[in-house]
This record gives sequence, structure tokens and C-alpha cells, in this order.
Amino acid sequence: MTAPTMPTPSPQPDAPGKTLHEPVITWFDEHARDLPWRRPDAGPWGVMVSEFMLQQTPVSRVLPVYEQWVARWPRPADLAKEAPGEAVRAWGRLGYPRRALRLHGAAVAITERHGGDVPTEHAQLLALPGIGEYTAAAVASFAYGQRHAVLDTNVRRVFARAVTGVQYPPNATTAAERKLARALLPENEGTASHWAAASMELGALICTAKNEACHRCPIAAQCAWRLAGKPAHDGPPRRGQTYAGTDRQVRGKLLAVLRDSVDGPVPQSVLDRVWDEPVQRARALDGLVADGLVESLPGGLYRLPLT
Repeated sequence: MTAPTMPTPSPQPDAPGKTLHEPVITWFDEHARDLPWRRPDAGPWGVMVSEFMLQQTPVSRVLPVYEQWVARWPRPADLAKEAPGEAVRAWGRLGYPRRALRLHGAAVAITERHGGDVPTEHAQLLALPGIGEYTAAAVASFAYGQRHAVLDTNVRRVFARAVTGVQYPPNATTAAERKLARALLPENEGTASHWAAASMELGALICTAKNEACHRCPIAAQCAWRLAGKPAHDGPPRRGQTYAGTDRQVRGKLLAVLRDSVDGPVPQSVLDRVWDEPVQRARALDGLVADGLVESLPGGLYRLPLT
């Protein structure tokens, strides 16, 4: 009896992103910035600190504060035993100081729940206070070499242009973007974490929001947006928020006085000198108290939080 003829399997298409991985990773290996949180001695805690600090803040501003932070608090337990206000003080002028409180809260939780070691599991990272989807994926990927889709603004812009063919990603991360990022992940864990860092660096240095350097891009020849003639059909890049005269500026000035006060609480009269407009000044101060960044004491005194 003749054996039945087996059908010839049809060729399988390349996995999504396969043609992107090698050129982007090769470019990264040659051009990646030497940043302290990328060095082996940074450890998972150094990676976590950097991820908190880099949210909405450029590398140039983060570098000096990061170096001082990890020198003072090289392990989560070192930070956890300090008052939260010390984290706010050390945060300096990085902006969005609630990040300092969240990082302090994460350090306390790591110390209490995980013996002082940054947890390795993505779910455990996500369960820490102050850590969301992006930060958990970034720490798991960059600190532990795991396979996760790491979607920051730079990565989203690279994927939007190279794959989707649009100039800018949506204002907020969408389910479609998450699905695309997962589809683009290399199967190998180590390669996936390398890809995550490489695609992020490409967005930071080459595929920037303005004045993109397509002539230096390793995937320019296959970029859907470039091949389509760079259509600007989805609006200009989002502008940064105005700072001068805002409550954010007033909050920053108030916090600066409190950070500089190492001898004890600051009286209301000193804070009143920070900003002439009393309604806005009071609103900013009340907001700082409500956010847990400042403690209000009897007698019209204020200080950075101790608990």
C-alpha cells in the first residue's frame, strides 16, 4: 500500500519585527549612551531608581541626582529607614516630586515584603506602591533580562513610524499599541530585553519627536512612515506644559524653601514670601499638604513629611 502523499507545508512568514531586530540591536551596541543605570554594578535597585527619575525628565537632569541618590541609598532598605521627607529633599529640582514619595514607598515595601531585594517577578513588581505597567515591565526587562513589552514615549514613537506608518502615537497608550509591542518582541528573553533597550534608545537619539535623523536610522529603508513620504496627518508633536506662573511653579518654590530648611519646621510667614499672589500660594500649599509632600503643624508651621 502506497503511503499517502503529505502536503508540502506552505512557507511561514517572518515573525513580526524580525527584520527590525538585528539592525536596531546592532546600532544600539555601537551607539548606546554609557549611562550609570545600564552598567552591571547598578543592579536592580539602580535600574528602578532610574526609571522613577526618568519619567518626564531628561537624562541630563537625572544624572547628578541619580548619582547622589544611589551613593546615599545604595539599597532599598537604606532609603526605607529614612523619613519620606528626606526622599523629597534629595529629589531636588527634578520636578513631579510625588515620584520621590512613591519611590520611598516602594523601598519600604521591598524591605518589608522581599527582604530588601527588588523582586524578580513582574507581578510582584506591579504590586509595589507607585509602580505601574511601564515601570514593572522596564525593571523586569532591564534588571532581570526578562521578556516584556516596554512601552515608553520613545518606543511608541518608533513603532508608530516604523510599523504603523504614522508620525506620532496616540496621546495615551492604546490596546492596539500593546498588542503590536507584544507581537514585535523577540522570542528569546535576552534578545527581547536587548530589543527593549535598543528601540527605546533609537527613539531617544534618532527617531525623535522633532528633527528626526532618518539619514542615521538603521531601519530607515523599511520605515513605513518614511516610505509613505512622512505624512503629517495626525497632528504636530504635543508641546510641553507651560511652567511660568502655574501652580506647579509655586509648588516648586514652596518645596525649595522646605528642602533647604534643615533646622526645623518653617513658619507660614517665610512661605508667604515665596509668591505674592495669596490665593494661588494658598492653593499650592494646600495641594502639597494633600499630596503628602508637606506636613502642616500647629502654630502655622510646615515641614517635609516624617512619616
